Amino acid sequence: MMEGPMVPVTLSLAAVGVATAVVAARQSSERPSAARFAAVTALVFAAQMFNFPVHDGTSGHLIGGVLAALLLGIPFGVLSMTVVVVIQSLMFADGGLSVIGANILNMAIVAAGAGGWLARSLRGPNSRWRNAAAVGFASWLSVLLAATACSVELALAGTIPLFDVLPAMLGVHAVIGLGEAAITLALLALVPESGRAATEFRRILVPFAAALAIACVLFRFGSENPDGLESVALQKEFARPDAPVQFAPIPDYSIPGIGNEIAATGLAGLAGVMVVSLAAVAFARTWRRDTHPA
Repeated sequence: MMEGPMVPVTLSLAAVGVATAVVAARQSSERPSAARFAAVTALVFAAQMFNFPVHDGTSGHLIGGVLAALLLGIPFGVLSMTVVVVIQSLMFADGGLSVIGANILNMAIVAAGAGGWLARSLRGPNSRWRNAAAVGFASWLSVLLAATACSVELALAGTIPLFDVLPAMLGVHAVIGLGEAAITLALLALVPESGRAATEFRRILVPFAAALAIACVLFRFGSENPDGLESVALQKEFARPDAPVQFAPIPDYSIPGIGNEIAATGLAGLAGVMVVSLAAVAFARTWRRDTHPA
């Protein structure tokens, strides 16, 4: 969907954003352990595998930017989302290499960075309902911000005029954002953020167990309809079904050679959770060398 100069432009902007997050992460006084960073990253990856129905044959899935930012801290949330996007592209051919910069911009920098900052800014101490409303609103808005960024990128790339794609993207993602808000609040209720009851063991075990459950079992109950961007691309006729397929070891989240579709996808999800976790641990160790877990 994106070609030409916008490919290196988005990749360069994404690199700057990720480098800034790395610097902020290394300077942060509250750093998650490598294991917790990996567990939350695996949870975001797995949750993105589950598509929920929206309307008119369209589905949506969690971005997870606000979730990652609240569980890990904003710079770590940005880096967590970056790991997810990179593994999705290289291992599953999800999105493709030409849009990896745009996906990092939209899902990591915008959704986790801006969305996470908004959620943290709106939340207040000792106010359960205000906090829930703040997280829900920030999660919903993060989807609209990511959809807006994607629309601008498509327009600048010459794929489709902005005022043709933006209303369609915002219309469908306003509904998808409601699912984002509900899933984010549900997962935050399940996964402990902080506090005396939230031991480090629970903050690692719960998200990792949830990731395994979603990726290996719950995925089968998800919708098979095209997601918001795919639906708009089909509607506005800028989808490219004839585009060359990027090589990946597990294309389209299904292990080749396994005849049973449920088994092929479940094993692909398991493999994805493990690879994402290992990649996240390796990445986290770049800032964990001189500190103790938060």
